[in-house]
Amino acid sequence: MTVTVLIADDDHITRKEIASRIQQQKNMAVAGEAENGEQAVETALSLEPDLVIMDIHMPELNGIHACRRILSQKPEIKILALSMYSERAYINAMLDAWASGYLLKTDLIKELMDAVKTVLQGRQYLSPVLVKILVDHFIERPGYHKNSKVVSLTDHPEKEAKPKFEP
Repeated sequence: MTVTVLIADDDHITRKEIASRIQQQKNMAVAGEAENGEQAVETALSLEPDLVIMDIHMPELNGIHACRRILSQKPEIKILALSMYSERAYINAMLDAWASGYLLKTDLIKELMDAVKTVLQGRQYLSPVLVKILVDHFIERPGYHKNSKVVSLTDHPEKEAKPKFEP
């Protein structure tokens, strides 16, 4: 079975680079390309690809809104966000829109196929740089103790589960 991929990015060179890498894979084919968010939604809904590689910053409709519109009608389509933005707000927005992964454009060449394969297996993918950003934010939250460790979720299975922390 051939996996079909839609590439949605307003940059022609980026679309061609992704298409070239997809076409080199066995059992993968580029179903189509879109250069703006509206076109991405229309194309995804008509072609029903297995995966959409979606740029976040595009004309007419950004990738976040395009992701929401596609998945509201075709939740079986996987969407891998592609962006130059590594800020938490963008990461959170795409994940809140139910994207299956988030890949930085700076990591495109070395991580694209790992990201694609991970998402197609039904798992989430985040560029390692993004994982660090999210974990660092979590660690910096008030109330989080870096030296704490979870000892047990419950003392007795019949009691309500309450996390126990040991400093």
